Amino acid sequence: MGLIVTAVAGASAVAFGAFGAHALRSRLEPAALAIWQTAVLYHLLHAVALLALVLFARATGRAVGLPAALFGAGIVLFSGSLYGLALTGWRWLGPITPIGGLAFLAGWASLLLLARAR
Repeated sequence: MGLIVTAVAGASAVAFGAFGAHALRSRLEPAALAIWQTAVLYHLLHAVALLALVLFARATGRAVGLPAALFGAGIVLFSGSLYGLALTGWRWLGPITPIGGLAFLAGWASLLLLARAR
């Protein structure tokens, strides 16, 4: 299951990046395109982090559910809200973004706790 979720996260990040670079470049204002690019960057970086977690779990047999879930939540909340904001301009999505950022931070903090619990 973890590798499937990771593959979907990575593939969707690449697809959204390509969509932004090709289909949206001429349709979005530069500020909205920058928002889109930020969403893609964090989406892809955390997809790679999810891959590292899956590989770590397989190599060590250790559970990585909490950081993986928090990274997944961060992708949905942080990147998802930014994708929506860039496409629609709906300002009410803006307050969701920091919640996703906190999920990313909590994921990294839980990874630190996992590392210290050797």
